[in-house]
Amino acid sequence: MSEIIFEEHEAHKGDVCLQMYRKHTGVDGAPVLFLVHGSSFSARSSYDLQVPGHPGYSLMEAFAGYGYDVWTVDHEGYGRSTHTESSSDIACGVEDLKVTAAVVERITGQASAIYFGQSSGALRAGAFANACPERVTKIAFAALTYTGKDSPTLIKRAERLEEWKNNPRRTVDEDYYRGVFTRDVTGLTIPELAPAAAASEIENGGGSVPNGTYYDMCANLPIVEPEKIPCPALIIRGDHDGIATDADVMDFYGRLPHRDKQLVSIEGMAHNTQLGINRGRFWHAMKSFLDMPPRGD
Repeated sequence: MSEIIFEEHEAHKGDVCLQMYRKHTGVDGAPVLFLVHGSSFSARSSYDLQVPGHPGYSLMEAFAGYGYDVWTVDHEGYGRSTHTESSSDIACGVEDLKVTAAVVERITGQASAIYFGQSSGALRAGAFANACPERVTKIAFAALTYTGKDSPTLIKRAERLEEWKNNPRRTVDEDYYRGVFTRDVTGLTIPELAPAAAASEIENGGGSVPNGTYYDMCANLPIVEPEKIPCPALIIRGDHDGIATDADVMDFYGRLPHRDKQLVSIEGMAHNTQLGINRGRFWHAMKSFLDMPPRGD
C-alpha cells in the first residue's frame, strides 16, 4: 500500500476560517472525494477517527488507500474552524462547501468532485449539489432523511425544538456519544468508540457543536430537492437507522433523475454507518458505486 500523505489547508468565508484536511497518496489526477460531516461530529471525529487499540476506523485513510484524493472540512462552528454565533445550519454549510470547492480546485486542478455526506452532512451535500451541480460528479448519502415524516429520531428530537432554536450550541462528551452510538440499537459499535470520539472533539477544537442542523431537521424539512441532483447518486441505509423511514428514503430515491442511481440497504448498521462494527460493508458498497466504469457511447 502506498504511503498516505496528510495535509491541512484553509478556506476563508469572509472572517470565518474553515479548517480543511486531506489524505492522498500523491498521485496526480486521482479522483477527489469530499466528505461532509453531520451534526454532532467535526470532520476528523467523523472521518479520520483514531481508536486506541482498534485500527481501521478512518474512512479518509481507507479511501485514500483505494486511490482517491480525500478531503473534508470542519464546518463553521465545528472543530478547528472559526467558532461564531452562527448556529451553522444547512444553508451555512452550503456556503462552506462553495469556498472549500474553490480551494480543492486550486490545489488539484479539478473543478468538480465526488461528494459524500452522512446524516445532516447528507443534507449539506445534497443542498450543495442543488446549488452548484457543476461541482458534483457523483454523490453518495448515508443516514439520509428527506421529509422527516414518521422518523422516530426526529419525532423525539422535536420535543426539544425550542432548545435547538434558542441555544446556538450543545455540549458533546463521552456520555453524549455513547447515546448517539446506542440510540437505535446496542451492539453495533465497540465500547471504546465513545471515549475516542469525545477525545477527538477535545483535541480538534472543543467539546460543543452548533445546533442549526438539529433545528433544520426538526422544523425545515424537506431541504434537498432530489429532482435537481443531475448526477449519479447512491443512498446507503442501515437497517437500524431511525433518522428516516424506508418510505421516506424510497420517495427521495424515486425522485432522483439520473438513471445511474443505487439504494443499498445493509444489515448490521445503525445511524453512524462509517463507525460501526460493520463499516467494511458500507465501505464496500460505496467503493463499488464510485468505481463503476463510465458509460460507453
